[in-house]
Amino acid sequence: MARDPNIPDAFDVYTVVVLRRPADAPDLPEDELDDLQARHLAYRAELVRQGTLVANGPFDEQSDPSYRGMSVFACDSAEAARLSDADPSVVAGRLAYDVMEWWVRAGSLAFPLTDGPVGDRRSMRDD
Repeated sequence: MARDPNIPDAFDVYTVVVLRRPADAPDLPEDELDDLQARHLAYRAELVRQGTLVANGPFDEQSDPSYRGMSVFACDSAEAARLSDADPSVVAGRLAYDVMEWWVRAGSLAFPLTDGPVGDRRSMRDD
């Protein structure tokens, strides 16, 4: 059977973490929320400095307001989950996350602020 011409020959596969607000997130006083947000941002900034987190930011005007933001990691899914578990907002129960691989056409994205490689180059399996 001929290869589907709509499937790229190669993909770049990235580890993505989507942050969301769980339905049972604890209510906290405003000053505690401000402190928690500062620690969350500092933690993520440190991951950027280490080169582990290569793209990161909040969502706005999304169809589901529980989704809070997305990050692209320069590591595998297990390491991204381990690092996400240590995020102060996750520890506090204010955020939860989903980890996934995101397959995009090879060469579609670049991360110019990153020194090292991000993702893996793979081919779609022929069935």
